This record gives sequence, structure tokens and C-alpha cells, in this order.
Amino acid sequence: MRNRPPPIATLRALEAAARHLNFTKAAEELNVTQSAVSHQIRHLEELWGLKLFDRPSRGLVLTRNGQALAPVVRNFFDRLSDTLDTLQTEMTRIPLRVDTLQSFAVKWLVPRLGSFYSKHPDIDLWISTHDELIDFAVHEVDATIRLGKGDYPGLHSTLLLREYVFPVCSPKFLEKSGPLSSPKQLLKYHLLLRLGDPAHPNWEDWFQKVGVETRFPIEGPRFPDTNMALQAAMDGQGIALARSAHVFDDLQAGRLVKLFDVDYESSVAYYLVCPKGVEDTPKIATLREWLVAEAALAQAEYDHLSPSAA
Repeated sequence: MRNRPPPIATLRALEAAARHLNFTKAAEELNVTQSAVSHQIRHLEELWGLKLFDRPSRGLVLTRNGQALAPVVRNFFDRLSDTLDTLQTEMTRIPLRVDTLQSFAVKWLVPRLGSFYSKHPDIDLWISTHDELIDFAVHEVDATIRLGKGDYPGLHSTLLLREYVFPVCSPKFLEKSGPLSSPKQLLKYHLLLRLGDPAHPNWEDWFQKVGVETRFPIEGPRFPDTNMALQAAMDGQGIALARSAHVFDDLQAGRLVKLFDVDYESSVAYYLVCPKGVEDTPKIATLREWLVAEAALAQAEYDHLSPSAA
């Protein structure tokens, strides 16, 4: 049968007395009388049926029982103090819950979070991902980053990034295929397709935009999200239709190559969305200011890389 837990004051008396080996010094530390410490130790010994201290003519000596129990009690108080410090520190930090598309989180948002934390170390971003627009009344989320037209009834939206659409492939694929001089040539090659997301431009749309007639549905491997299609392109498996926000870093790093100086602005863009009335609260305003600055920098870098998008 488990022993009944002793009063916390008796454990404090044991820990202090074991450390000082002196009831008087333990009493001074605990701001009680020496007799109170002696009484608490005696209470523990009676409760546990174990002698904890020998009391020779001068000072105190821990018994074998005391030597075994004192470190356990000391570890308990140390762990309790550390846990309380951690919990109290967490209470002073501000969690900011942001939901977005998984592809955007992986390819654009997460790689830039170091900049946010360096400027706002007191705010913890909690990232979640959904493909559909979430309901703020149901989900515990402060703001979302969404791809759309910015018209969200009852919600406040801020434009972050315009989107440009263009084909990409790996340098390895281009070495095998040879130079590609016109969009029409793409019809001869392995085109990587994104499964049914109406917000995502498809190859038929792109060919129509650049004036290439297609008389049949585009065939090729299909992927459930943008990241998979782009990874397949980076692995040399074919040509993917990319959004600028997803591939800028890969273009700069040379993992992907943009084909042709031809692209078009998508009918949708990235917006920061939150309920009306909370857009100017400190944490939302802080997030918006940082996102707008990062998006402006990314947009300027892309526009410089692709003059046709400017």
C-alpha cells in the first residue's frame, strides 16, 4: 500500500536540515523556529517509521534512511520549481494562431519565420494548415493566409502577394530535352498535373493565356498538392506549372528553371484574413506588418527576376 503523502512543510524541513545538517540554520532559512523544524522532522519519522537523523552531541548526521530520502525530496523541489518557472514563462508569451495552405506554409511562410522570431521573440506562432477557408467561430485561429480574391464577407483582408503562373523544370530535365524556344514545344513533353483545386491554374488555362491551342485534355502524372508536383519537377520527372510564391527560392538556388519569359498574373492572390474588428489588435497588427514587409520584398525580388511580371 502506498504511503500517505506527508505535509509539504515537513519535506521542506527535511530538505533544509539535510543540506545544512543543522536545525537552527534550517529554521533560519525557512523563517520558522528551531523547535518547529525539530517537530516536523519528528513527525516525518513517526509517519514513515524511519529514523532520518542521528543526533550526536554536536550537529546532525543523516542516517542511511535520511541519505536515501534527502536527494529524492531535493529533486522533487527542484523539478517543481523548474516546472513552475516554465509554466509561468509560457503564460507571459503570446500565442498567435495562423492557418494557411500547406503548400504556402512549406514553400513560403516557414522558411521566413526566423525573421519574425528575431523581431518578435515574445510571440509564438502556431501554424496549422487547411485547404478550405476555416470558420473563425469554430476553429481556434487568430488569422489565416488564403489564396483568393480578397472578398470574404464579414472578414477583414489585406493583400500580401500577387501570383504569377509559369512552367518550371529541373536543369537536369532541360539538359535531356535540349533548349525549349516556344510554349508550344511543351506539348511534346511530360507535363506534371495538380489534382482538382479550382484555385490552382491548370495547363489548359496556361496554354490558352499564351496563345497555344490544345484540342485535347492534357495528360500526365497527377499530384494531390503543389509541393509534390514541384518535387517531381526538381527530380527531373517532367515540367510543372508553378506559382511564383512557391518557387522563387528554388529558382534562385538553381533547383528549378523558369521556362520562357512568359507568365501571367493569376486571378487570385494571397491575403491575410481575420475577423473584422480584430485587425488592429497588437498581435494581428504585428503579424500583418511583418507579412506585408516580407511579401513586398519577395514581390520585388520576383519582379526583378522576371521583368515580364513587373
